[in-house]
Amino acid sequence: MGGRSAFGVACAVPVLLGMLVTGCSGAAEGDGRLSEGEGGGATASARQVTPTLPAAYGAVFLGVDECSSFGTTSFTEVSCTSERAAARVVARHEGKVGDGPLCPATTDFVLHISEQSRTSDEDGDGAIPQGYACMRNLTAPHPGDPGGGGGPRTIVGDCVYNSGDGQVRETSCDGQGKQRPEYKVAKAVDKRAKCPLPTALYVQLGGDRPVGCARPM
Repeated sequence: MGGRSAFGVACAVPVLLGMLVTGCSGAAEGDGRLSEGEGGGATASARQVTPTLPAAYGAVFLGVDECSSFGTTSFTEVSCTSERAAARVVARHEGKVGDGPLCPATTDFVLHISEQSRTSDEDGDGAIPQGYACMRNLTAPHPGDPGGGGGPRTIVGDCVYNSGDGQVRETSCDGQGKQRPEYKVAKAVDKRAKCPLPTALYVQLGGDRPVGCARPM
């Protein structure tokens, strides 16, 4: 079946960055939102994909509550009752990720969708604007959950380790990841001064409470 297609990048981000500090003052906050394009030069696990939309589905490509399949070269919109369905859209926004709203806290990965005009659409059934879809796997594992070791955002309950060069990366809190967890984000506050003792690490989380207070494990 023919369908509209877009070209984009799927980011199932396995690492998130922050700035390592030795106490409750003195160093700049790091950025825990690698998917938002502000990761301080870090690299994310990303691959080129070609999302495709069969004509039978909704007017918005990968709209909220719609589902996608997984593939080695493409993400295809499918019925959520299909045996091919692997992830559900929990939020959908137009524009670039760095310019738009944050994905929900427990998003597992972000699908970046490139713009496609009506004239370049092989079926001529509509254009696809640039945007991004916040995806949640239909079944475990859920790297975006607290302590899950991944996802596009750092949230309360996540664990990190010192990766050198003043940076930290997220790892699974259960110790089953490649790196042992060294710090855990215990609280989110609006100002560093509100972090409780013994806070040893500040991580920028975004949102209304952008400072993550992390303690040694």
